[in-house]
Amino acid sequence: MTTHRGMSAEKSLTSRRAARIDTEISVPPDKSISHRAVLIASLSNGTCEISNFLEGEDCRSTVAAMRSLGVKIESPEPGRVVVQGCSGRFSQPAGDIDCGNSGTTMRLLSGILAARPIQSRLTGDPSLSKRPMRRVIGPLGLMGARLTAEGEKSCPPLRIEGSSELNGIEYRLPVASAQVKSAVLLAGLASKGETTVIETVRSRDHTERMFDRFQIQSKREEIWENKNLPARSLVEIRTTVQGGQVPEAVDVAVPGDISSAAFWLVAAAAQPDSRLVVKNVGLNPTRTGIIDVLFRMGARIREVIETNVQGEPLGSIDIKGVRLRATTIQGAEIPNVIDEIPILSVAAALAEGTTVIRDASELRVKETDRIAAVAANLRLMGVTVEEFPDGMAITGCPRLKGATLQCHHDHRIAMAFAIAGLFADGETTIENVACVDTSYPGFAETLAEFIGGGAPARSTPVPVAATAN
Repeated sequence: MTTHRGMSAEKSLTSRRAARIDTEISVPPDKSISHRAVLIASLSNGTCEISNFLEGEDCRSTVAAMRSLGVKIESPEPGRVVVQGCSGRFSQPAGDIDCGNSGTTMRLLSGILAARPIQSRLTGDPSLSKRPMRRVIGPLGLMGARLTAEGEKSCPPLRIEGSSELNGIEYRLPVASAQVKSAVLLAGLASKGETTVIETVRSRDHTERMFDRFQIQSKREEIWENKNLPARSLVEIRTTVQGGQVPEAVDVAVPGDISSAAFWLVAAAAQPDSRLVVKNVGLNPTRTGIIDVLFRMGARIREVIETNVQGEPLGSIDIKGVRLRATTIQGAEIPNVIDEIPILSVAAALAEGTTVIRDASELRVKETDRIAAVAANLRLMGVTVEEFPDGMAITGCPRLKGATLQCHHDHRIAMAFAIAGLFADGETTIENVACVDTSYPGFAETLAEFIGGGAPARSTPVPVAATAN
């Protein structure tokens, strides 16, 4: 069963061994796309309607931030947001802009505000206030922006003295980051000349696809080594945007979030003879690394792209469970499964052999130190874990044991270990899980259905069918 104790940080979540999984579900709207839709719609030259918008705390932080800058945003009904774009002519905020727990809000908004002639101060909750911002401060500073992190170790609050005189740059990302890339490109929209971001490892491309949707002229070039040979390898990706553009007002439909689907995909993959179909989910190739990893681990998976919703592929995932086997997750694969590492670690705990995860040091500076949190909780459930600075080695355990666990106010840790509880003897209780509402309203209800056998057709009140409009 699931247990809720109020709506504060005292809320807890309890799970136990699941019944056989044989069902179809839909998942909440994509959080990454919901953020970007509101931000770019606010920069546009007219009215934009966003359907199937994620009604989670993180995305509400983005809406509230844009309202504080004078953007008129209405929500006539759950999952529907109407934005009156102001062509980037924002009002001076009356006070601090609270980004809540959302690193996406703070980083992308810093790129937008750096190129506007206003002063602002971005704050966040205690978790966000521990997340370094130096990766975005650096490139924006090279463009002529003035950003100051007031916290220790380049952490928020983040003070921005905006300017309409920024210059475009060519910037090579030292670490793959869709958020940093997006911040620089958004600043480049209002800068002089061209701005180019160079990646050597492919990261999420939702911002670039959203640029296309809003008729922003940009160019993407992939450079390959041995490009005419079967063993070709990607050298770099160059994304360029010309300054001085205002997005054209358009409507946006948000697909289901594959990062939310990941929890149920692992639950089904690790239960032999199970079957799960996830419908109306985004299948952007920069987000489907979770499918590739589970396939390597032995799960039988079929993904079907049924339509293309305004630049984002949409379809269904059909997965059948088996006894999983260990794998290695590292290198260029990491950026496209970085959010899924906690739940993939649970999959590793349920697999035969030792799974190795490397090159994921970024997890140390997420909502919490996700490597340490995952390792600690797995050990409490009886799993052998060797911790590295950039990852873990996880040896599969025949039977997990129930435990009382901490999620450290990190939504992905909370949900990952609720899934682990589906495979454990006894009850597993995760404390302080109010954070789950930041990304997945309705998670507890769907979890209860999995425990009882048979999940609902929809796991949130938002009508996912709206993505096909």
